[in-house]
Amino acid sequence: MRADLDGAIAAYEAVARLRGAVDEANRLRNEHQKSGNRKLEAAEREAHVAAGRRLKEAVAAREAELAEAETRLAAAAAELPNFIHPDVPDGGEDDARELRRHGEPPRFDFAPLDHLALGEKLDLIDFESGTRVAGPKFYYLKNEAVLLELALVRLAVEMIRREGFTLYATPDLAKPDVVAGLGFNPRGEETQIYSIANADLCLVGTAEITLGGLFADRVLDEAELPIRLGGLSHCFRTEAGSYGRESRGLYRVHQFTKVEMFAVTRPEDSEAMHAELLALEERYFQALELPYRVLDIAAADLGAPAFRKFDIEAWMLSRGEAGGYGEVTSTSNCTDYQARRLGARFRRSGAKRTEHVHMLNGTAVAVSRALVALLENHQRADGSVAIPKALQAWCGFDRIAPK
Repeated sequence: MRADLDGAIAAYEAVARLRGAVDEANRLRNEHQKSGNRKLEAAEREAHVAAGRRLKEAVAAREAELAEAETRLAAAAAELPNFIHPDVPDGGEDDARELRRHGEPPRFDFAPLDHLALGEKLDLIDFESGTRVAGPKFYYLKNEAVLLELALVRLAVEMIRREGFTLYATPDLAKPDVVAGLGFNPRGEETQIYSIANADLCLVGTAEITLGGLFADRVLDEAELPIRLGGLSHCFRTEAGSYGRESRGLYRVHQFTKVEMFAVTRPEDSEAMHAELLALEERYFQALELPYRVLDIAAADLGAPAFRKFDIEAWMLSRGEAGGYGEVTSTSNCTDYQARRLGARFRRSGAKRTEHVHMLNGTAVAVSRALVALLENHQRADGSVAIPKALQAWCGFDRIAPK
């Protein structure tokens, strides 16, 4: 992202100057008011009142200038990204550091199909009807795919519930100021957010927005921290500019179901929490018996809120010409970036002053991409798809066979 650091500094300096000017104008007005406490002749009283009126107007003018400058500063500061962890690799999208791999991509002794072909052959996904009813990048899940979605969600919520996460089914909409407070741009040509016509509301792209909004303008007690939340929601994204072979099918769509993890911590605890969220994401995809790799995302590929971000990429047949890794989860430590914008603070035991909390998020499961990986990795030579043991209790079957 592009940010005008010099402009933000200049806006800050302008606010500082104007605050001094307001203080000086108030000092002069107060001195003038005190000077009128003595006995004054009529003419002198009249002049004193006129001077007081001018000083009052001067204070109001300076305060108006300050208010405008503070608005400019807030806008400039809102464009600045978070700081970056010192271990984050330099570079952009192609410069992420691979930390580790789990499992090996499947070696098929038959001609494998991608999830689009499998979805059609097994009568699981209907893109044609989705396009006809709602437009491109929408779809219907059918038959066993519906049960698989519910099973993927249930596996995720049970996993995080056992780890002490409080579960929420969140609203699918949020106010623009909450969206912006979490660091998402609710307006403009490059936004990934849908806005609702004739309403001051946006469709959320992640439950991170609605879970984070719970803490706007709140002061928490230190004893309440850390807070672990899990949010189930639909997610809506415009996916502007997303084209090409690798964006086909379920990999990049306008609507999907997701279970999101969200945490609020003391500043000194956020890096340990980040490691905890990543470990939970890995545990989930190990339960799905999927090969994956973990990436430490490079600086220029971080979103504005992220201090550091780890992605899990699962192997998928539909990535590249002969298969490749595609993102299925991410987890970000946003430190105090979102908390400052939201006004989310905490007070340490015995302290008078408050501090900003740290906020973190991580995907437990984004169902659409998990389905891509499941179908493409677990397909069998007879045209069926095997279901991992961890899902069987939730979906009620161990394979999806051709009809």
